[in-house]
Amino acid sequence: MTRTGRSVLVTGGNRGIGLAIAQDLAARGDRVAVTYRTAAPPPGLYGVACDITEPDAVARLFEKVTVEQGPVEVLVANAGIVRDALLLSMTDQDVDEVLDTNLRAVIRVVKHASRQMLAERWGRLILVSSSAAFTGSPGQTNYAAAKAGLVGLARSLAWELGPRGITVNVVSPGLIDTDMTRDLSKARREQFLSRTPLGRPGRAEEVAAAVRFLASAEAGYLTGAVLPVSGGLGMGI
Repeated sequence: MTRTGRSVLVTGGNRGIGLAIAQDLAARGDRVAVTYRTAAPPPGLYGVACDITEPDAVARLFEKVTVEQGPVEVLVANAGIVRDALLLSMTDQDVDEVLDTNLRAVIRVVKHASRQMLAERWGRLILVSSSAAFTGSPGQTNYAAAKAGLVGLARSLAWELGPRGITVNVVSPGLIDTDMTRDLSKARREQFLSRTPLGRPGRAEEVAAAVRFLASAEAGYLTGAVLPVSGGLGMGI
């Protein structure tokens, strides 16, 4: 079944990977809404200021998107934060903030989207994880744990929602050239690249292309999968 002009929601879609995904899908005719917190919404997209860690804010988000462009048919759960430190130096707040945004909020957003998709017996849920979930990442125990949790979430939901025509998949980016990764130290960046067979950072547009496929009709028999867009970083894990 080919669908055009779908209602799409991309969390954290105002910059970096999320913006590239949102712009890619919009360019192909979808109606795309994005959430943002601190920066202004990108031009040409329907922006909703939303703290996805707040249950009431998420409920209002889905109400606004439904009124503006219809019930969500494709959800890309991309919003995420980092609070890096070695575990022995990591505060409870560092742990809680990352788990709240990168895992608990994703569960919350997916729950709302699923309700809307069930009525149509069709939907695409795409969760943006990280190669850190599979390789581990010193100084990012909170982040890696949250991103690994998305895999269990997706595979459990694949069982729950598959009979209703809803697919649930994970994209796992490696080192992608964004504002966030440009802040990495030279040594840290070189460490990532030394473990990347292609020897270069990825582009946000390359992640967007993977998401576009998972959101397509052609990916209708693909669910519970993890698609690495990592230049080979963590391959086979």
